[in-house]
Amino acid sequence: MAAGQAGFDVMRVFCLSDIHIDYEENASWLSTLSTSDYQNDLLILAGDLTDRMELLATGLQQLAARFKTVLFVPGNHELWVTRSGQTNSFEKFNAVSALASDLGVTMQPFHDGSLSIVPLLGWYDYSFGMPTQELRDIWMDYRACQWPEGYDESTITRHFTQQNSQQRPPQSDTGTLITFSHFLPRIDLMPSYIPADKRILYPVLGSYALEQQIRRLNADIHVYGHSHVNRRVTLEGICYINNAYGYPGETRIAAKKLLCIHEQ
Repeated sequence: MAAGQAGFDVMRVFCLSDIHIDYEENASWLSTLSTSDYQNDLLILAGDLTDRMELLATGLQQLAARFKTVLFVPGNHELWVTRSGQTNSFEKFNAVSALASDLGVTMQPFHDGSLSIVPLLGWYDYSFGMPTQELRDIWMDYRACQWPEGYDESTITRHFTQQNSQQRPPQSDTGTLITFSHFLPRIDLMPSYIPADKRILYPVLGSYALEQQIRRLNADIHVYGHSHVNRRVTLEGICYINNAYGYPGETRIAAKKLLCIHEQ
């Protein structure tokens, strides 16, 4: 049965990340997404909708109107402050969180019967490798994000991942537990075909601290974003899924459609 054709007695879980609605083509896709096909369904939105607050409000409103529940974690783009009134990226995170809550989009754990979905915050701490000077020159976060004095990538990651310790696994281990984050929890999620010149980005893709938290929660599925490389792979008993919409030209590595990962 095609996506959108299931009866309302079935609840499906879809995932998507990195829609980047700053691009007109991407925003158009989102605005034309069916307003009726997903009314009984959940969407895991794993970050990077846009850094612009007014556009973020529009995108979250559109998704909240289309799905029964939208679960969200901000990506790195949401924490850029160069086009916002916030003085630092922690302040921007708080503003994004408040906006999501006001629009009915949740950043809290979700539980329904045998299904639990737990959002995990994160950043990158160079546990995947140290950045080169070339990466520091080209990576926008180094200019678009601002952090309070004394914070570096390691302490930023710790700030966010410590908040995840408040998340509790479900009381029963007989159901399905899905965790999700914007950032990658392990670098071997990147496929072997990635060319050498693109691997320069690996240090800013995520943190092994997330993997440790996913393992402690005993997740069945983990959804991530950020890399723009769509993939589904099982490693050590956990199914890892990336379904990024990506930039307009990324047609070979991004499927550019919703992906159903669970139903009940």
